[in-house]
Amino acid sequence: QVQLVESGGGLVQAGGSLRLSCAASGRTFSWYGMGWIRQAPGKEREFVAAISRSGGNTAYADSVKGRFTISRDNGKNTVYLQMNSLKPEDTAVYYCAAAGTDSINIDDYAYWGQGTQVTVSS
Repeated sequence: QVQLVESGGGLVQAGGSLRLSCAASGRTFSWYGMGWIRQAPGKEREFVAAISRSGGNTAYADSVKGRFTISRDNGKNTVYLQMNSLKPEDTAVYYCAAAGTDSINIDDYAYWGQGTQVTVSS
């Protein structure tokens, strides 16, 4: 299995930027499609972005398209989420997750990090 540890969350004003990182250990990182999923208080988990095992394909939720960018460095076993033009509605706990396939379906993600809080003030 793979272990995931997120970092980079924090408090930022609307319009600002943050970059989340997720470091993976355990099995070969390049075997896994990677995703970012978020959960706001009182709401269900929401798919944010995904990147294929090779890094050649990405997918985004409509709510973040054009503002967020997912990337990965298989040499460093790390996946990133660059978040620009942040809005208060982006406030949530952001989870990094790994799937044994390339997927935008949250249920396909078998391994999850502990999450990192992102708070965007207005």
